Amino acid sequence: MEKPPPDNHAPLLRYVQNFVPLTKKEALQFSSSFKEIKIRKRQFIVQPNFIDKHRNFVIKGAFRAYAIDNDGQEHTLQFAIENWWVSDFNSYLYQHPATLFIVALEDSVVLQLDYEKEQGLKASHHKFETFFRILAEKGLAFEHRRILFNLIHPAEARYENFLLNFPNFVQRVPQYALASYLGMSTEFLSRIRNRKTHRKS
Repeated sequence: MEKPPPDNHAPLLRYVQNFVPLTKKEALQFSSSFKEIKIRKRQFIVQPNFIDKHRNFVIKGAFRAYAIDNDGQEHTLQFAIENWWVSDFNSYLYQHPATLFIVALEDSVVLQLDYEKEQGLKASHHKFETFFRILAEKGLAFEHRRILFNLIHPAEARYENFLLNFPNFVQRVPQYALASYLGMSTEFLSRIRNRKTHRKS
């Protein structure tokens, strides 16, 4: 009798089956390729110049992916909480040295998929190939929308849009990191928040 997937893999399998239906055997094959890793708050899972060898699915916790420019300024590219994926995807997909820092904002748990195991999954069944293709397409479309919105809308609209679409993130990410993600200074974000508070009162 086949052993069922671990309980903590259930969120991952629910996520996958939103896009491709899996038999019990396929679900077991997929989930058994992932390894559970516990990450402490402020621990890095990716740093520049090292190749990112894992795709990470967040079971518990929160992460921030960011880069640092030549002037020492931080630029946040992504946040990830439960049911989000986080990696330096350019490094992971092409097995080139990473350019991002990815740090845990909370004590966290991820399911990690090794690069070689992903290639094996994709070679073994078209469903897995389809899933990872959909994942890449969704990520590309999301970044396209985000960049375009940030380019054509003022700062307050960018903040309002973030509140509307990602309310679960707001209390879990530092204000300086949110400001850099939205392309503004921490002080300017603070003024926007204060104006919102005064309007409510």
